[in-house]
Amino acid sequence: MPLPAAPTAGRVVLLTGPWAALGWGGLRAPSSGATHTVAGDRAGEETALDLFNKAYRYRRANDLIDAGLYGWFRPIRESSGGTRVEIDGRELVMAGSNNYLGLTHHPHVMAAAREAIDRFGTGCTGSRFLNGTLSIHEEMEERLARFLNKEACITSGTGYQTNVGAIATLAGKNDVIFGDRDNHASIIDGARLAFARHLKYRHNDIDDLARLLETTEVGPEGGRLIITDGVFSMLGDLARVPELVAQAKRHEARLMVDDAHAVGVLGATGSGTPEHFGLSDDVDLVIGTFSKSFACLGGFVAGPKTVIDYIRHTSRSVIFSASVTPASVATVLASLDIIEREPERRERLWKNVNRMKAGLEALGFDVIDGGGPILSVVIGDDTTTLEFNKLLFEQGVFVNPVLPPAAPPGMSLLRTSYMATHTEEDLDVILAAFKAVSEKLGILG
Repeated sequence: MPLPAAPTAGRVVLLTGPWAALGWGGLRAPSSGATHTVAGDRAGEETALDLFNKAYRYRRANDLIDAGLYGWFRPIRESSGGTRVEIDGRELVMAGSNNYLGLTHHPHVMAAAREAIDRFGTGCTGSRFLNGTLSIHEEMEERLARFLNKEACITSGTGYQTNVGAIATLAGKNDVIFGDRDNHASIIDGARLAFARHLKYRHNDIDDLARLLETTEVGPEGGRLIITDGVFSMLGDLARVPELVAQAKRHEARLMVDDAHAVGVLGATGSGTPEHFGLSDDVDLVIGTFSKSFACLGGFVAGPKTVIDYIRHTSRSVIFSASVTPASVATVLASLDIIEREPERRERLWKNVNRMKAGLEALGFDVIDGGGPILSVVIGDDTTTLEFNKLLFEQGVFVNPVLPPAAPPGMSLLRTSYMATHTEEDLDVILAAFKAVSEKLGILG
């Protein structure tokens, strides 16, 4: 494909496809002769072999700031119950959080975290392999395994680390990984770090996966691993788990589901996508994070005891990284208490999600609803999406703008997500803001 002509300085350009992925899509062109000034660096200076040249040339964030459309890294000064936040002196309804069950400010959860700090201190200062295993780590892993209908579980410092460590540990040079093209970055990076061959199938396209499984040879010492998100983090759609299970069985592959956005909210007991489809016993490994429904920080992988023991003793993410902090462990245990004894919390979440879906569609928006707690509102081009996001902020609503390559080309969107603790008033504010901004921009005719 030929390189596109350089845009005229100051003009907004809208590009899709590979050029959008390179950072050109929907951005104002840099002013001619622009240079970077970085404290401690050679200001704007380039040499042919300088590793920092890419940083000197990077303009995307600055161009958006100059255009008044930059919408990331906004510092929250205060959070009131999780559903309302204060940014730049302005109160906003938070419709861009993964705090699906609203547990970050739950009194039982916060009290448990404080008690753990009083008992164990603020950190473990070592890996699980050495001095970083506490009695509450083992209690948490046993409870998580039961909750997820698995034999065993091991945790890491973040969900990202968990994916990277587990995949790189299990998939070796004789193996082949088959991953959904829209999988989370941590899955992709785990596959890159593994010595295995990594093949991507079209998003949620079971026929394409079947084609790859049927035409890819695996040696006598190798194996096949199918990896998918349970709920895809940007579009919010669900993986086709029943068909993935069927393909795994047909081709003697193992199936790993990253259920970060489903654990706690999907399934009869909240244990996630496999339970939602009645297939808990047919998914080999479930990976997840504590940064959504469990209201803190960390990650886990659950599965057969023999496999989890292998990961425990060979994963770099377990051995060479400090263990989950005492406060986070206690937060997970307290969150499990609430998830197990308050199913009505999930019911409130789905009531809110369904109300917002109906309300946004009634206004005329194209809403991607895949069955999870995420509702992605398709706006279209990059610039309009960023303008819409800016105006929503001014209306008192916080959402997340998603541009290519995180969204499909031509489908830039506003990612909204909901909590069990959102009130009717909160939802009214969100809908009113979407209506007002759409009328101001004239995007719904």
